[in-house]
Amino acid sequence: MENRQVNIGIIGLGTVGTGVARILLEQKELLKTRSSLTYNLKSISDLDWNRDRNLDLSQVYCTTNAHEILDDPDINIVVETIGGYEPAFSFISKALKNRKHVVTANKALIATKGMELYKIAQENDVDLLFEASVGGGIPIIKGLREGLVANRFESIYGILNGTTNYILTKMHREGLDFADALKEAQRKGFAEANPTLDISGGDAAHKLAILGSIASNSFIPFEKIYVEGITGITKLDMSFAQSFGLTIKLLAIYRRYEDGVDLRVHPTLISNTHLLAAVSNELNAIFVKGDFVGNTMFYGPGAGERPTASAIVSDIVDLSRDLLLKEGEKYSNRAISLTQNVRLIPIEDIQSRFYLRFMTADKPGVLSMISGVLAEYGISISSMVQLESHEKDNYVPIVLLTHEALERSMEQALQKILKFDFVREDYLRLRIFE
Repeated sequence: MENRQVNIGIIGLGTVGTGVARILLEQKELLKTRSSLTYNLKSISDLDWNRDRNLDLSQVYCTTNAHEILDDPDINIVVETIGGYEPAFSFISKALKNRKHVVTANKALIATKGMELYKIAQENDVDLLFEASVGGGIPIIKGLREGLVANRFESIYGILNGTTNYILTKMHREGLDFADALKEAQRKGFAEANPTLDISGGDAAHKLAILGSIASNSFIPFEKIYVEGITGITKLDMSFAQSFGLTIKLLAIYRRYEDGVDLRVHPTLISNTHLLAAVSNELNAIFVKGDFVGNTMFYGPGAGERPTASAIVSDIVDLSRDLLLKEGEKYSNRAISLTQNVRLIPIEDIQSRFYLRFMTADKPGVLSMISGVLAEYGISISSMVQLESHEKDNYVPIVLLTHEALERSMEQALQKILKFDFVREDYLRLRIFE
C-alpha cells in the first residue's frame, strides 16, 4: 500500500459485476477524491466474454479462470458476484485463505454459510463484507453496524423483496389477482421466470437471517426462521384489508425479548397510516427501532445493477482502511460474534392479532360455531364481515379480526375449525402488525 493503490479482482461479470466494474472504471477519480486511494480494477473472471457489456476493459486483465485472481498476490480485494452456493463458496473460501478481503452480494450464501466463512476470515486476519446482500443500494447493514452501533435493536420490520412487494402493490391498487400480478411482474423484469424463492418468502428470509445476525450479534440459523409466502392471498383479501384500513405486505420481522429473539417472514396486515404501507412496487424499506435512537426507516431500491454495485463499492472503500494500517494493527468490520448464541423463540410462543378468512357454506349457525371454537381456545373476535354468496357452489366468505392470541392456540383452533364439513380448506390466516 506504499503507493496507496488498492487492486481489485471481480469474479463474475453479470448484471451486478458489470455495475461494479463500471463504477471502478468510470468513477475512479471521484473515489480517489473521497478516500485518498486509487482503486485499480486489475482482473475480471467470467465464463462468457462474447456478450457486449458496453465497458472499456482494455486496461483490465480478463480471464475465464477465477483461480488466476484468487492466486494473484497483488490482488487486495476479491468481489464475488456469481451468486449461488457453488462455486461461490469455494472461491470465497480460497480468497480468504489467501489473505484477501472479500466483498459479496450473495445473500443465500451468507445466510446459510456465513458462520463458516467468518471463521475462515478470522483465522486469516481478513474481512468479509456483504452490504449489498440486503436491500440493494440501501445502506442498512452499515447503518446497523456503524450508524446505530450505540443501540440495542428492539425490532426490525422489513419489506425486503421487490418482487413480492410489486405483486402485492398491483393487487392492492389495481385489483389484480395473484396470477395476473405475477405475470406483470415477470413481464417488467421484476420477477424471475421461476419466482419460487421470492413468492415463497425464502429470499426475504435469507436477508432477515443476515439482519437478525447483525442485530443480535449472533449467527441466526436460517433454517429456524419461520417462513410463509404470498401465494394464498386473493384480491378478495385485498378488498377486505382496505375495508379495515389495512394493507397487506410481506414483512420480515425481528423482535428482541428478554428471553430471546423472534424472527419470521410472512404476509402481514399493517395500518394504511404506517410508513411501510406507502412503500410500493419494487422498492424496499426497513423500519428499525433502537433503544436509544427510537424509530428510523431506511428506504430505496432493493435490487438492480446500479444500486447493488453502489453497495459493493462502499464495502470496497470500507475494507481499504484495513490495508492502510501498519503491520500488527487491525481494524475489523466484523459485527457478528462467532461464539455468542441467542435463543430463537418458536413461532408457537408468539402472540399476535389475526385476520382470518374462511369460505363456508351459506347456512345458519356457521359463524357461531366458528366463534365458539375460537372462544374455546381463548381467542376473541374484534371485527367481523360476512358477505352474501355470489358463487355457484353457494359458499360465502367470512372474515374475522381477532384480539391478541397465542400462535399455538390459533393453530389448534384452526385445525378444529377445518374439520367442519361446511368450511372449505382454502382459508387464509394473516398476522396484524402493531
